[in-house]
Amino acid sequence: MRTFNVTVNGQTYEVSVEEVNAGAVPAHTAAPAAAPKAAPKAAPKAAPKAVAGAGTPIKAPMPGTILDVKVKVGDTVKNGQAVCVLEAMKMENEIPSTKDGKITSVLASKGASVNTGDVLVTIE
Repeated sequence: MRTFNVTVNGQTYEVSVEEVNAGAVPAHTAAPAAAPKAAPKAAPKAAPKAVAGAGTPIKAPMPGTILDVKVKVGDTVKNGQAVCVLEAMKMENEIPSTKDGKITSVLASKGASVNTGDVLVTIE
């Protein structure tokens, strides 16, 4: 068995594939494989590309595109203040701070595509 990570529509799955004797049956005459008995389990989510600073992460609530980043490292924010604008399903969504504090890292950038759960900024 060989194990692969396969991404379909932004969702990553871990799948195992059984190797058959190479050359024993030509590919065009092979019988179709049986359907899997159970749904593949999701692979662990990859770490963000940049290292998040210490503090509370603010994550993307849905997949979309970052239209604007309203904060920078060192800024002080209030609970509920918008830190990013995320376009999803043709709507602009302001992503609010979850607490009062100081921005310790900004991982989102204008024009970037994000998935649900990606860390956008961290607050200390």
